[in-house]
Amino acid sequence: MSAWLDEIKWDDKGLVPVIAQDRATGRVLMFAYANREAVALTAEKRTAHYYTRSRGRLWHKGEESGHFQDVYEIRLDCDGDVLIYLIDQQGGIACHTGRQSCFFRVLQADGWVTVDPVLKDPHDIYKH
Repeated sequence: MSAWLDEIKWDDKGLVPVIAQDRATGRVLMFAYANREAVALTAEKRTAHYYTRSRGRLWHKGEESGHFQDVYEIRLDCDGDVLIYLIDQQGGIACHTGRQSCFFRVLQADGWVTVDPVLKDPHDIYKH
């Protein structure tokens, strides 16, 4: 059963980069890392799990915000060292800033410009 996990090239910390992509629009919503347990849980439960390096633990996306990611498909790149989760984003918000995507800034002539609106105030999402 775990033979497919053995095909993933984990980094020296046991992690693999994961891109969360909206399956309907193709928009990249976020980037995170996952360890073996997170990927296995994602495949089993069909909801996105990651490994948070800043907190040093498994992270079920949406556990605090309610913005879960239903996983439609998991793809592995040609080198075996990057995953894509094709997802349906519950609540339409993937970013902890209250935006649809974590990639809300675009480089323009004068620097980084925020191009996506806040859909919900983070203070209303996270109660701590």
